[in-house]
Parts: sequence; C-alpha cells; structure tokens
Amino acid sequence: MIDPATASAEVDLAAYRHNLTAIAELVAPAEVMAVIKADAYGHGMLACARAARAAGIGWLGVVTLAEASAVRGDGDSGRLLAWMFGPDEDLAPAVADDVDLGVHDADQLNRVVAAAATCGKTARIHLKVDTGLSRNGCPIARWPALCAAAAEAEQAGAVEVVGVWSHFIASDDLELSATADQLVCFERAVEQARQADLEPIRHLANSAGALQVPESRFELVRVGIASYGVDPGEEIAAAHGVPLKPVMRLRAQLVNVKRVGAGTAVSYGATWTAPADTVLGLVPLGYADGVPRHASNLAEVEVNGRRCPIRGRICMDQFVVDLGPGASDQVGDEVTLFGGSSSPSAEDWAEVCGTIGYEIVTRVGTRVPRNHRGGEQGG
Repeated sequence: MIDPATASAEVDLAAYRHNLTAIAELVAPAEVMAVIKADAYGHGMLACARAARAAGIGWLGVVTLAEASAVRGDGDSGRLLAWMFGPDEDLAPAVADDVDLGVHDADQLNRVVAAAATCGKTARIHLKVDTGLSRNGCPIARWPALCAAAAEAEQAGAVEVVGVWSHFIASDDLELSATADQLVCFERAVEQARQADLEPIRHLANSAGALQVPESRFELVRVGIASYGVDPGEEIAAAHGVPLKPVMRLRAQLVNVKRVGAGTAVSYGATWTAPADTVLGLVPLGYADGVPRHASNLAEVEVNGRRCPIRGRICMDQFVVDLGPGASDQVGDEVTLFGGSSSPSAEDWAEVCGTIGYEIVTRVGTRVPRNHRGGEQGG
C-alpha cells in the first residue's frame, strides 16, 4: 500500500449521493439500482453501498456472489442483485442471505431451485433475456421454455420471479438502430413472460439508457458509471439536465524535482527528449497502480493550477511530467491526475488512451489507498 500522503484516490461520497439523487429525480417514478460491482468501479464498494442507501436507493447491483456476500457482511439487508456465477459455485449462501440472482438458462434455474430447497426458503430471481448483446441472457428461441420452467418453480414455491431484464448494446449512441431494436425485442420477451403467468418488474436501462432513453426506464434502471460522475457518452448527462460531479480525484505528491538540459532523454526507451532546458517532476504512480501506459507522452496532469504534460514512458511505479523551464514547484507539491476542479477528467484520459472513462477509474490499483470523505449525509 502506498502511504496516503504520497498518493491516494480521494472519493467524495457527497458527490456520489448527489449524482444518484439527480438521476433518481430524472427517472422517477422508476427506481434506481446503484451498481457497485468491481469495488464500485474502483471507488470502494462498501463505502459506496452505504452512501447509496443513505441517498434512499432501494436496490444495489453486483456481479459476483463474493461481492454480494461482502455487502451482506457489512450489515446491508436491502434489495441486492448478483448476476454472474460459475457452474461450480454454491448458490445456497446467496439464497440464505436474500440475494436476488440473475438466471439465464434452465441449468441455472435448476441450481437455484436446489439451493432454495437446501435453505428452506424461496429464492428471488431475475430472468435475463438476450436482446442482442450476445453475452449472457437467454436466447430468444429458448426464452418461452425458460419462462415456463420459472413459472412452474414459482408455483411450487421454490422461486419468486422478481424481474425480467436485459442489457443495451449502444444506448450511448442513438444514431445506431440497436437501442430501438432491443426495446422491441425486450417488450416482446416481457409479454411472453406474462403469458407464462409471471408478473416481473422490468429493467433494461444502464446509465446512458436511464439518461437519454426514457422509454427504457420501466420500473427500474441500473446506474453504474454515471453515479461516479463519469459521463457514459459525449455530454449525455448535461444534455439531459443532470450535472454530474466527479467522485474520484486521483492525486499524488511530487517526490522529485530536477532541472535538465536540452537533449536530455526521459524514461525508458528515450521516447521523449527535452528540446530545451526545463524542469521535470516525478509522480509516484505507474501502470501497477492503474495509470495507463498508453498515456505516455499524451496525457496531462494538474500541478499548482496548471496543466503539465507527461513526458516519456509511464513506468510501473512512477512517471515524469514537464513542469516547464520557469517552474518553481517543489517536492511535496500536489499533483492531480484526474477529477479535480482544474485538472483533466477521467474522460480526458480515456480520450488520449483510446478507451472509456469506465476503465480509467476502475483500473486504479489496490495499493492506491482510498480516502472516503463526505460519508455523513450532510458531508
């Protein structure tokens, strides 16, 4: 673990609550599921779970059973959905903990039924239909049979079919026809479920869908990246009246400052050479901490209110920035990689790296300490 004074990810839980509340107001009367998978996209799962509940969010969403178990172990007893598990995982603990489970085929349904019998209680399930993403989700051709089997299990008291759900392919880009096509497919799947005497809630919208596809909100929306203050597309949130606040600020101290002459090569491979005399600063974070190596010679950071470019290759534990020939910065001065008021954003880093903001925040490594603030409702 890096010393928190040297580098840390500052997580503003008040901003997180703000984002969730703003989105909840937009999508009402639909409910919001706060997706806290992957350690809350790198922000700290348990702290964000508590903050989401404090904001009045009735649903939490995770991927793995281990994540669900950790949330329950933290004392949470609200609605909680987990939707991915392997063929050898024991489902009984999740059923016993009242964790809703995603189900997309007959084998999974049978395993949930067996787990319910082991626990002596009714399991809560959400049937997932594949409307075009081609990941998990029941193929349309097998969907009626899965609905019928789930209805039979529900009549026997083994399960309660809480929801029917799916996932958008490209709700951030409405110029593509996929979103409209998926809506039609999803509504047909819901009707087939109802024909099997199921009465599920419906959830299809992710962050982008919740913001800009109102017909996809149904009874529940799943909000992940937008809740962390990262726009799921190009200015989607602002265009729909939701002013997102960045939740994570990745920062560090300068640990070395040196003046170098023209012609000095910087970092591995000598991919940058100083064209003139300048001052360099050393930042104690690297690709082992989630700083993308692809950002070498491309990204910028903020030092004392100004943007400074990264020079040379980003190393495992450190990288170099060009402070400029007249710099008076000193060891110990603050560096903000992203998330500050005058720094680049996670989206800026994503653009120069050819990726998405999701990856920038989620990949921040475990040796970078998380400093949560604003945990109290008035924080």
